[in-house]
Amino acid sequence: MIIPINPENPQQRLISKVVGVLREGGVIAYPTDTTYGIGCSIFNKRGIERIYILKQRERKKPFSFICADLSEVARYARVSNYAFKVLKRFLPGPYTFVFEATSIVPDLLLTRQKTVGIRIPDNRLCSAIVKELGHPIITTSANRSGDEPIGDPYTVEQELENELEMVIDGGTLSADVSSIVSLIGDVAAVLRKGVGDVSWCS
Repeated sequence: MIIPINPENPQQRLISKVVGVLREGGVIAYPTDTTYGIGCSIFNKRGIERIYILKQRERKKPFSFICADLSEVARYARVSNYAFKVLKRFLPGPYTFVFEATSIVPDLLLTRQKTVGIRIPDNRLCSAIVKELGHPIITTSANRSGDEPIGDPYTVEQELENELEMVIDGGTLSADVSSIVSLIGDVAAVLRKGVGDVSWCS
C-alpha cells in the first residue's frame, strides 16, 4: 500500500494512520533527508527480525534508529557536553551519530561494544511520524544489502511491497546516505562518508 503525504505539511490524519500501522507491528518505508528508509518501532522485535530478512543483512550489524529530538537522544545514548554541542550544530541533518547506549536500548540494536547509531533527519514527514509514535523507529535504507539505495517510493513499492505494510510517498529523493560519525570518547571519528559534511571531524 502506497500513501502520498505532503512532505512540507504532513496531514495529521495520515500521520495517525501510519503510526497506527507501526503500533500494530507493521514495517513501513518512509522518506528521510537522504533517501527512503525502512523501519518499525524499536520495540517491535518481530518487525526488526523481518527487516533483517528483507535486507538480507548480517545479524552482527545492528540497525540505527531515528529520534524525534535531542532530549529523546539523551534517553537512549550517553551524550557528553561535547557531543551535545555537536548534535545542536548538525541536527537535524544527514548524519548518523554513534554513542554508548543506555540500558533502555533493545539488545537487537546494540553492537558488541554496546553502542548505537542515532539519526534526526531534516524531514518534517519523518519527524512527525516519530513524534506521534512517541519513541524511535528503525532506520535503514530501502534496498537489499549491497544494492543501491532507492530514492523513488514507487520503485520501493514495486521491489518490496510484499514485505512492507505501507510505503509513504513523500516525493522523489536522492540515493544518498547519511554520514556516520562516532562521538564516543569525545572524539569525532568518521565511520562512513555520506552526504553530511565531515571536514570538521578529527
